[in-house]
Amino acid sequence: MASRFEKLIQEASFPPFVERTFSKAITPDQMSRSQIEAYQEEAIKEVVSHVYQNSPFYRDKLTQAGVQPEDIKTLKDFGKVPFTTKEDLRQDPWIRLACDKKELSLIHVSSGTTGGKEIYTPHTWKEYYLNHSIIYPRLTPVKREDIAFVALPYEMSQSGLNFHNLFITGHQAASVPVGKGGAYSTPEKTIKLMKNLKPNFIATSPSYAIHLAEAAEAASFDLTTLPLKRMFVAGEGCSNAFRKRLEKIWNTTVNFHYGATECGFIGRECDHHDGLHVTAAHVLVEIVDSETGKVLKPGEIGEVVVTCLLRFDTPLIRYRTQDLGYINPKLCKCGVSLPRLHLLGRAADHIVLKGKTYSPYALEEHLMRLPEIGNWYQFIVGHGDNEQLTVLTEPALGLASTPELVHKCTTQLQALIGVPCEVQFVEKMDRPMIKARRVVYTN
Repeated sequence: MASRFEKLIQEASFPPFVERTFSKAITPDQMSRSQIEAYQEEAIKEVVSHVYQNSPFYRDKLTQAGVQPEDIKTLKDFGKVPFTTKEDLRQDPWIRLACDKKELSLIHVSSGTTGGKEIYTPHTWKEYYLNHSIIYPRLTPVKREDIAFVALPYEMSQSGLNFHNLFITGHQAASVPVGKGGAYSTPEKTIKLMKNLKPNFIATSPSYAIHLAEAAEAASFDLTTLPLKRMFVAGEGCSNAFRKRLEKIWNTTVNFHYGATECGFIGRECDHHDGLHVTAAHVLVEIVDSETGKVLKPGEIGEVVVTCLLRFDTPLIRYRTQDLGYINPKLCKCGVSLPRLHLLGRAADHIVLKGKTYSPYALEEHLMRLPEIGNWYQFIVGHGDNEQLTVLTEPALGLASTPELVHKCTTQLQALIGVPCEVQFVEKMDRPMIKARRVVYTN
């Protein structure tokens, strides 16, 4: 009897390389590097050939660049293919389609955090289902008997629904769609459900995990009594120091998942927390020089560029994410051969002071190492004659702001980051339900 996946392949008529690779028992996080590279090479050939024949947008791009499908023979040749930018995708909701519009079954829209017009991301049913059927059980060890809470937005963006379908379609586990601060999904109600259902996994954002912890404290509920195996955080970046705070509060391992509405999941951490393993069955990740577009070598810092390998009807090729990072070529201690991506945050979010550039993750790392600092903060960056860094934050629980505490934290932080700065304590900061805004620029 044909398996559910085999039936899907037959009905959907996916390229033979997909069936050859994933109708077998092997999963992407069990593949060797040579198997990964061979698969990705075959995938890019198929994707380029398909879009050239079926997507007017990509056919025009390839033609203008003087590239024919037969020119792409190896992964190195892929650098000839032109980039797709956010501005490209903002022009027309249907611009990338390589299928009839009637085939679409799901449409997401960007969160708008990078500014500009909305970016729409359509999906056909067969590709959306396929993308969630291929899983990485060594990186996401969810079992059928588990209960997973999804405390991420379900409206507009992909984040909540992607985790939801990963759990129920890929792992056949029970998913509880608690959302993130919607009309029926307050932190207080989510904590009540956790007390009753006792989840094994939680997917949320770093800042919302603090929201939930504060709601649990108000309800006198001890989060460490939950049978949690992992917390997956996504939607926002965070430092290792902030992660350690979450692990202590929730008494579980916290692993970061990296993705984007435009291209879905891109990378997942293992428990060693030494970079994100690229979800290489789904995406090809390149690091390029932001100015020249040249593909950089492993270890070199540049812009993260993503190509979706399992989307033929709604393709996305060489998409410039505007995030910065580098590829670590060394094999991870966990034994998974998938390449590792180290993220440094969005280029636009990097802080420039006195001619030097600082990653907000690096600054957060130093800030969160100070036990007197609370879990909510903002970096306020002045310009011109007022070019300085002010850290607006709450004191840690149980502490009150005093001149001595301000002086101590300011002095310690300046010594850690090597930049003149000032710590300012407030009694309580805003608790945003959207993505936490960590960097604010003043005029």
